[in-house]
Amino acid sequence: MPEMPKPATPAWPPKSAPRLFVHVPLTAGVPVLLEGGQAHYLARVMRIAPGDAVVLCDDLTGEWTARVTEAGKREVVLVPEAQTRPREDVPDFELCPALLKKDRFDAVLEKATELGVRRIQPVITHRCVADKLNAGRARTIVIEAAEQCARTALPEVELPVKLDVLLRGWDERRTLFFADENGGEPAAQAFAAYPGPAALLIGPEGGFDDAERAAIRTHPQARPISLGPRILRGETAAIAGAALWMALAGDWDRVQK
Repeated sequence: MPEMPKPATPAWPPKSAPRLFVHVPLTAGVPVLLEGGQAHYLARVMRIAPGDAVVLCDDLTGEWTARVTEAGKREVVLVPEAQTRPREDVPDFELCPALLKKDRFDAVLEKATELGVRRIQPVITHRCVADKLNAGRARTIVIEAAEQCARTALPEVELPVKLDVLLRGWDERRTLFFADENGGEPAAQAFAAYPGPAALLIGPEGGFDDAERAAIRTHPQARPISLGPRILRGETAAIAGAALWMALAGDWDRVQK
């Protein structure tokens, strides 16, 4: 009589395990207490129970498998068991988008995180319709996006700066690709021609004014580029430009794990 095959060992952690960023360094065997919104999400939304798996990231050491030991209404305790991935080394790419209306800039923050941008530096220009950024809201958006896309390193989100301040303090080692609606070198060619640390500067809804455009074009690190024959909204240009750079000069040649 043929031997019956052994049942397959379930994957651990299961792919359905919730994923959360926590604000404390993770160490095997050291309990982590979650309260507030995170505890509510696990206990009330995901219906976790003692023994269930949760994937935790701390933006320091990487990704860990943790097991729930206590699941109350207001507090959840988990114990990290094993590190499954180190903190990823994301490409040295900075997105410098002009501030947009709240919902459109929210989309930029979310998609830039998913695409793998290392740093987001909001910029204030003459034609910006907004001049402030809610830092707490921005951090919540990038954390939720990082959890969704299984990123282990959160992007840095800086406070907005005026365009002239950005240009004066620019790191001379970093190429500043300038998406100019008046035209420039095709983006794909420029991204391939200037490897290394890079940034992409995107204008507001009304575009840069003439003085701003002249100041950017005379900057020694600036490389005017074109993102194609159509006029793109600010959020579309930011997302499309970041995606193109990641595909040509970033880490999109890596296999997803």
